[in-house]
Amino acid sequence: MPAFKLFYFPIRGLGEIVRQTLALADVEYDDVRVENWKEFKGTLPETPLGQMPVLEVDGKQIPQSFAIARFVASQHGLAGKTPFEAAWVDAIADQWKDFQDEFKKFFYPKLGYGEGDLVRDALKAEHGIPARDKFFPLIEKQLKDTGSGFLVGSSVTWVDLLIAEQVLQITTAESGFLDGFPEALKHQKKIHDIPQIKKWIERRPET
Repeated sequence: MPAFKLFYFPIRGLGEIVRQTLALADVEYDDVRVENWKEFKGTLPETPLGQMPVLEVDGKQIPQSFAIARFVASQHGLAGKTPFEAAWVDAIADQWKDFQDEFKKFFYPKLGYGEGDLVRDALKAEHGIPARDKFFPLIEKQLKDTGSGFLVGSSVTWVDLLIAEQVLQITTAESGFLDGFPEALKHQKKIHDIPQIKKWIERRPET
C-alpha cells in the first residue's frame, strides 16, 4: 500500500476537502498539521508551489487541494462514473471557487477575521447575499435534476463533500441564511450521515 502524508495547517480550510475525501475512500494517512509555516519551510523541502495543502504519496508530492481530491477520488470511484460525470464534478467545483471568491468577503469577517458588526452587516448585503443567491439556486437545480440526492449521477463524489461542508459552515455561523435552499440543506445531512464522513466529523479537531 502507498504511504500517504497530508501537510496542512491545523484548521479545516482548503485541507478539509482532502481529509474528507481520504476518509470516504478509507485511505489511511499521516495527517501532518503544520503549526509554524516558516519553520516548516525551513526544515523540510520546499513545497512544489510554495503553499499547502500538499499530499505526499511514497515520497512524491501533489499540491493544490482540488488536484489532491481529484487524485484520491479518481482512484476510489468518487470522481464520477463516466467522463461526462467527471466533467460535471469539476464544473461544480470550479463554480464553487467563483462563489467562494465573492462570499469570503462577507464570510471571513463573519468568522471574526475582520471588523465589527456594522461592517459585517454591510458586507453581508454587498457580498454574502448576492453570492448566495447566484450559487445556491444552481445547487438546488442540480440536486432536483439528478433526483438521487447527489450532485452528479447516482452516487457520492468528492464535490458532494465540498458543498456539504460549505453548507455546514454557513449554517453553523449564520443560522437561517440558507433556509430558502431546502435541497442543499437535505443534501448536507445526507452526505454527513455517510458513515465514514460522520465518523470523521465526530472526531476531527475543533478549529
